[in-house]
Amino acid sequence: MTNSAAPVLYSFRRCPYAMRARLALMVSETRCELREVKLSAKPAALIAASAKATVPVLVLPDGTVIDESIDVMRWALGRNDPEGWLKRDDPALIAANDRGFKHALDRYKYPDRHRSEPLEHRESGLEFLRDLDARLATAGQLCGADRGLADMAILPFVRQFAAVDREWFDTLPLSHLQRWLAGHLTSNLFAAIMIRPKPWAEGDAPIWFAD
Repeated sequence: MTNSAAPVLYSFRRCPYAMRARLALMVSETRCELREVKLSAKPAALIAASAKATVPVLVLPDGTVIDESIDVMRWALGRNDPEGWLKRDDPALIAANDRGFKHALDRYKYPDRHRSEPLEHRESGLEFLRDLDARLATAGQLCGADRGLADMAILPFVRQFAAVDREWFDTLPLSHLQRWLAGHLTSNLFAAIMIRPKPWAEGDAPIWFAD
């Protein structure tokens, strides 16, 4: 793929939605220009590409814009899926993560922003994690023995939940989930998507991702 034919990815390193998009782009070897976004100063090019102006946003060479993270994942894997991630998908489980669990996670992590009772929402989120732990007890990954789309779509949100109070999280009787999380966070794939680019500005030299 030539430079002019490469997609452009607007991303933010710590955003779980952007993380899962980058995971799929990396494993699918989809070369793209990575533009790190400073959320407090979003570039005009991002806003012009997507009215939502939330990361991730993938702009294809023909001008097509994909601005939902799960759609970025499925687009990338539809082009090239060397590990067979699409075979290990679970739309219902991903929807439960993106709706109920994410709702609880936000109100646990940011109680001042949401005027919420954090421990109440922590317990609500824990119900979802218990379900994940039970699934992982039987197969090792969420949809079988090998990592797949469901694992990578949900991983960044479990990571965020665990990081709120890591000492407490590590004491939970969720050994299968804790092993699963630790294994993915120490993987070469995760390290590769967690590079630290400086925020992009118009005129900057391109940073190539999955190159």
